[in-house]
Amino acid sequence: MMSSYRNHPINDYASVVDPDTQFIDVRQPTEVADGGMPTARNIPFDRLADRLAELDPTQRTVVLCRSGGRSAQAAHFLAGAGFVDVVNLTGGILEFSEGAQR
Repeated sequence: MMSSYRNHPINDYASVVDPDTQFIDVRQPTEVADGGMPTARNIPFDRLADRLAELDPTQRTVVLCRSGGRSAQAAHFLAGAGFVDVVNLTGGILEFSEGAQR
C-alpha cells in the first residue's frame, strides 16, 4: 500500500500541531526571515531528501510553505519515503497572514 498525506487548512494548524509534531517549513531561509510560524523548523524543499535522517518517520509531520505548492510536493515525497502521518497545510503562509489581518 502506498502511503499518502492529507491536506489541512493552515488557519486551523493548531489542531494538527502538538509538542510531538514535526512541524516543517519548506521555504528558503530568506523567505522564512520575512515571517513564518515560530514553532516550525526550516528545512528547504530542495534540501529535504538530504535531511531526512533528522526526522522521525513514525511521528506526525506537518508541512507548510508560501502558498501550499511546495509543501504538497514535500508531503507527497515524505509519504512516499514511508512517513506514516503527513499533513500538508493548504494555503501556506500567505493565506495564514491574510487570515491574521482580518
